[in-house]
Amino acid sequence: QVQLMEYGGGSAQAGGSLRLSCVVSEYSVSTHIMAWFRQVPGMEREGVAAIDRDDLTPYADSVKGRFIISKDNVKNTVDLQMNSLKPEDTAMYFCAAGSRAWSFDPLRKSEYDYWGQGTQVTVSS
Repeated sequence: QVQLMEYGGGSAQAGGSLRLSCVVSEYSVSTHIMAWFRQVPGMEREGVAAIDRDDLTPYADSVKGRFIISKDNVKNTVDLQMNSLKPEDTAMYFCAAGSRAWSFDPLRKSEYDYWGQGTQVTVSS
């Protein structure tokens, strides 16, 4: 059974950093596209960053230059390093796994088949 478990959420001051980690079971991060999404209550879930089989890493414009997605093929984890945090980064963050190695639209929610339960990130000004 595929499981994705997020860790590392919490609170930070604006300008600070947090690191999220997604531990994946029964599914290889090395051969499938993986991503982080976020959602604010009442809003659509939006793609933040993705990493595919060839380590291509597209980012949403809102986080480009501040967030870094990475994966560890041995530990089977996907991390999101979040720097220079802003209050507008406050959201529930979700790890996601797709069934393919790549995607022409990697930040699109429908490209992903498996989801974690989410971890809350709160940034105060």
